[in-house]
Order: sequence, then structure tokens, then C-alpha cells
Amino acid sequence: MFVDSHCHLDFPELRAELPRLLDAMRASQVTHALCIAVEMGAWPDVHALAAGHANLYASVGVHPDYADTPEPTVGMLVAKTREPKIVAIGETGLDYYRLEGDLGWQRERFRTHIRAAREAGRPLVIHTRAAAADTLSIMREERAGEAGGVMHCFTETWEVAAAALEQGFHISFSGIVTFKNATALKDVARRVPLDRMLIETDSPYLAPVPYRGKTNQPAYVPHVAAEIARLRDVPVETIAAATSQNFFRLFRIEPHVH
Repeated sequence: MFVDSHCHLDFPELRAELPRLLDAMRASQVTHALCIAVEMGAWPDVHALAAGHANLYASVGVHPDYADTPEPTVGMLVAKTREPKIVAIGETGLDYYRLEGDLGWQRERFRTHIRAAREAGRPLVIHTRAAAADTLSIMREERAGEAGGVMHCFTETWEVAAAALEQGFHISFSGIVTFKNATALKDVARRVPLDRMLIETDSPYLAPVPYRGKTNQPAYVPHVAAEIARLRDVPVETIAAATSQNFFRLFRIEPHVH
């Protein structure tokens, strides 16, 4: 019924708990999850999770926050997408919030991922924080819309969402949309077309209300759907069905249930 379109099950907070997390997913009717890569050294573990479980999938990429890590090449990323269960390129993008100084390397890394996604025919998983203008500009320059993808854990304005939608991207909402002070984000959640919306946990981070401050997990993604349903005054089943269908279509996954 629900799908978690972005989680980090290989992170230390979750890795040892995998059997319990999968059981919790089933109990919460979360049928599938996409495990997101953040650096090439850890990618084999992410891929192994997807390869070992029928309802888990994976991406390949290097997060913009990781400064001191081997840079991927277009060829390297494209080659990894040929492995089973690799359905996306990312998490990529720009983040000017945590890092200072000359971030040209971050922009070049982002361009590499977009070029790889276009060549491989895989959608992008894009992270942007305190860098919306540059993110959208590079997306346009590199024709990211030819690959498509999702703006994950969206926290920007409606104007940024509209610009991403114009380029053919989806908008994904995390537990942040359940936070009381997320007024502007709630407005975006009311306005994004249902056929371009995804939901996610970004576990182990950003647990939704009523678990805010605790370790997040894929089983909590229904709380994100419930808040969006409340904001739009529709049944939660409407949000669950739309976001699940969008997930399967975007990442070209057969919607089997286990």
C-alpha cells in the first residue's frame, strides 16, 4: 500500500536491525523501499541489501556533503546501473548549508551524475539545500529533464517546486511535512500534482510526528502520507495509491508485493 522512496538501511543506526525493520515494514503495509547510496566505498553494501531482498532496490551515487571521497566518473556510474536492482543515480545535487569555501567540485560532481543518468537512462535522486538556484540552473544546463527523477526530501518553496516540476521532476516529501512549524512546506504538499508526488522517510533521519526525534525507519512512511492526506482533505488511501504508482513508474519497477 505504501512505498518508501528514499532510505539508508546500510547506515549503522539501521544495518543491524534489518530483520526487525523488514517485519515492521510488512506490519505497516510498506511494500517496497529504495536504498540510497551516498559514496562509492559503501555502494557494495547498498547493492547487497537490494540484491538480497525482493522488495528492496538501490541507487548509485555520491552525496554532495561528502568532500573527501573518491569522485565517480560517468563511466563508473553508468556501469553500476547495469547491475541488478539498481534503479536510480544519486543521491546527488548541491548542499551549501554544511560546507563552505569553493564548492566548484560539488557542482562538477552534480554534472557528472546528470550526464551519467542521461547516458544510462536512469532517473536522478536530487538533494538540494541552501542551493536551489544553482541546482535548478545546472539541471537545465545539463538537460536533467531527459533523465527525469525526484527532488528528494523537499524543503524549498513552491516556486522551486514549480521549476522542478517544469523540468519533469517529481517532488518527494519526508517526515518534515508533519512538523508543526513546516507551514510553507505544507502549502507545497497541497499544490504538487498527485501524479508527480512521492513520499519517503530518509531514514534513519527526520522521523515524522509522532516519532520526531527518534531513529526513523521505512515503517513510518505512512505517517507522511497521512499528513499529506489531511492537508489535501482526501483519504490516506488516495495518497498511498498515487505515490506508490508514481514510484513504480518513475523507477521502472514491477509492482509485485511480498
